[in-house]
Amino acid sequence: MLRPVLLAAAIAASLSVSPGVHAQAPAAALAQPARNAATTELYRLFDDEWERGMRESPEEASYRGDKRYNDRWTDMSTAAIQSRMDADRKALQRARSIDRKALSASDQLHYDVFVWDLEKAVERQKFREYLRPVSQRGGIQNAEGITELLPFATTKDYRDWLARMNALPVAIEQTQALMREGVAAGNTPPRVLMERVPAQIQAQIVDDPALSPFYKPFTRFPDAVPESERAALQGEARQVIATKIVPAYRQFGEFFAKEYLPRTRTSIAAIDLPDGKAYYDFVAGYFTTTDLTADQIHQIGLKEVARIRAEMEKIKVEVGFKGSLAEFFQYLRTDPKFFYKTPEELFTAYEAISKRIDPQLVKAFKTIPRLPYGVRAIPDNIAPDTTTAYYQPGAVDGTRAGFYYVNLYKPEVRPKWEMMALSLHEAVPGHHFQFARGMELPDVPMFRRVGYFVAYGEGWGLYAERLGSDMGLYDDPYDRMGQLAYDMWRAVRLVVDTGMHSKGWSRDRAIEYFMDNSPKTRQDVVNEIDRYIGWPGQALAYKIGQLKISELREKAAKQLGDRFDLREFNDAVLETGSVPLKALEAHIDAWIAARQQAPSGA
Repeated sequence: MLRPVLLAAAIAASLSVSPGVHAQAPAAALAQPARNAATTELYRLFDDEWERGMRESPEEASYRGDKRYNDRWTDMSTAAIQSRMDADRKALQRARSIDRKALSASDQLHYDVFVWDLEKAVERQKFREYLRPVSQRGGIQNAEGITELLPFATTKDYRDWLARMNALPVAIEQTQALMREGVAAGNTPPRVLMERVPAQIQAQIVDDPALSPFYKPFTRFPDAVPESERAALQGEARQVIATKIVPAYRQFGEFFAKEYLPRTRTSIAAIDLPDGKAYYDFVAGYFTTTDLTADQIHQIGLKEVARIRAEMEKIKVEVGFKGSLAEFFQYLRTDPKFFYKTPEELFTAYEAISKRIDPQLVKAFKTIPRLPYGVRAIPDNIAPDTTTAYYQPGAVDGTRAGFYYVNLYKPEVRPKWEMMALSLHEAVPGHHFQFARGMELPDVPMFRRVGYFVAYGEGWGLYAERLGSDMGLYDDPYDRMGQLAYDMWRAVRLVVDTGMHSKGWSRDRAIEYFMDNSPKTRQDVVNEIDRYIGWPGQALAYKIGQLKISELREKAAKQLGDRFDLREFNDAVLETGSVPLKALEAHIDAWIAARQQAPSGA
């Protein structure tokens, strides 16, 4: 999965428009043929919305490598939120006024993707997600995490960070105001998740400013920052932390524990939110980019769980395990031979697996992206409450590589057999290939190069796990069991997400269903279930996207016969950039038709 965006709940909800729409660079810079009036207006709209997105979401700008707004946070006042929502509606009206028929085929695709995202952004406004700006996985309580994205290459970079630090108390006040409004409206997160947050807030309350996570950038300086300026920068940082940041977090912690937490909801289901059934139907459709109902998704999940269990039984027999599948799961969770003893050993092993994958990529791809990637540890302050790993895309301008983040917290619950499938998904050829190839697409608007639809992106990541077989990387049966475990993980999601949010399942029932059908450790399972509770519908996209890509692969292989080349198919899936699944299917159908018509041997 992708790196949890810092302040994600607040920023994404307040922006209304998803990053797929706002993540655009000025289209005028692209080489384009002579344009008619409709095309000119379309690209002007792309440019205007890019600038608005960067201006209104400084964190998004930082994420994209745009340094212009690195000295500020998103304005989370209700007036600013309303202004952004109004601007989204105006942008949609402007898009609909453009004559789509006058556009080229490629620009029609750009238009359709842009409008789809805007329509969804406007539709979701009524659910007021911005009233839930804090989750157990991210929010104002770990705002310092954005430093992972910042360059800190010049004195100005440090001055910009100091300005952001100075502005943090206002951002905290705005967050509190939204949370109070959420309480009044009955629009709050589940308490079982919010009980994780006080410890995260407490981690910001330090006696020594030099121990604050906000101070970390000041512990080292590049050569470009003169020695004569470093002590002053450090002194100012310590003062801001001591006099502004720590007091603000101390007050926020008191507010959270005494006023907010007792008033959060005791239920976990999305349907218990205001207009909850409509909300869950919306997010399920939004994340999967389909019209599937919750019941249909639940049934797909049950079918996949049964199929994968049968494959797991075969592995159990192959390795000579004599007990039941449940006992095999327990063996995989607990035998010391499946675990590293220290975080350092675990990290070294992740690096080694990445190096093992790299030379095998040519077996499944003709096109290898130019952007490099690296492996990093998930920061200690969020590791206990987050997932096993995630991916952070590189900067659009190539100044920051992509990074595969791995969780080193409690290595005794991070089994070796999951590491290959996990690395294939999060790094290469999964998310890194998907994002890097998208960024390198020629002559398309930038929002198409860096856009992100979960069903496509996570569907590709899960499909990439399967490619380990095509690349000869699952030579150990336990690694193959790991791939099945990860496939099962995403199948289980279809059942438990719909179960909890639309069918009345309890959290405990979801945890036990997960444990009964997967060898993942309880630590991971509990974190996963809590993630589904806090992010309804998002986890549905993985398996739905994977099934569609696999379906298209089988279709292409059947229709092309001897002309089918797996490397060409995989390249064709990635060459669209991130799109809704219907658009991907239309593209692959056209690719199949073109291959059928091509001269033999072409």
